[in-house]
Amino acid sequence: MLSYRHAFHAGNHADVLKHLILIRIIRHLGDKPASFWIIDSHAGAGRYALESKEAAKLGEYRDGIGRLWQAKDLPPAAADYVDLVRQLNPDGQLRHYPGSPWLASRLLRAGDRLRLFERHSSDVKLLQACFADAGRRIMVTAGDGFAGLKALLPPPPRRGLALIDPSYETRDDYAQVVKSLEDAVKRFSTGIYALWYPLLKKPEAQKLPARLKALSPANWLHATLHIRAPAKDGLGLYGSGMFIINPPWTLKQTLAATLPSLTALLAQGAGADFTLTGETP
Repeated sequence: MLSYRHAFHAGNHADVLKHLILIRIIRHLGDKPASFWIIDSHAGAGRYALESKEAAKLGEYRDGIGRLWQAKDLPPAAADYVDLVRQLNPDGQLRHYPGSPWLASRLLRAGDRLRLFERHSSDVKLLQACFADAGRRIMVTAGDGFAGLKALLPPPPRRGLALIDPSYETRDDYAQVVKSLEDAVKRFSTGIYALWYPLLKKPEAQKLPARLKALSPANWLHATLHIRAPAKDGLGLYGSGMFIINPPWTLKQTLAATLPSLTALLAQGAGADFTLTGETP
């Protein structure tokens, strides 16, 4: 886990799905006057220079946010996401990409709070610099986000969102997200939990959605975006998924209107597709 740096993948297709959904959930929380907290368990560096050697090495953003940057007639949720990315690129040139902490910070109101965790020694320094002047509204902690999540739940206002997206570099990450979410739901049953995971042929990834459904069998939403069919040899990432516990009631309808266009824009080969399933009270 500690070797992973998101800068190599910033702005790719997985970020598009994750951040579009993140924005919709925060917008929903902001529709009511009561304050809320956002906890980001694996926050990364906060924002990324797409011309850096890390981002340029793979250039994954070109097939992610790069495809939406000049696209016309985007669905409203996708257009909202792109507009927020544009705030970090005021000259109209796509040179910077906001991570989830930066996007969340733009949607906070005066009484809301953002709590960020990051273990990588280099990225946490960048994250701290990103929010050096934020005061207590945005707090950065160098350490284990799973432990941080446990320590902060339930948040004082009893309204909140936890975003969980570890690197999944090891098999233990899959077991850890299930364990952490199980504990989180017990501590804060009405919280919104948004978990990102990679679409891989690994057994751990294939079994993860069913294990997550068991944690909240009556109130969940599961969205996946496949950019291509799985490789015949079973290797490689072919998309990503977002599993949301206690999703906003509007989210499924919004994604149903957005995912077809998003899939068409981000497709990288035959087999590009999406799924959208869920159970709500």
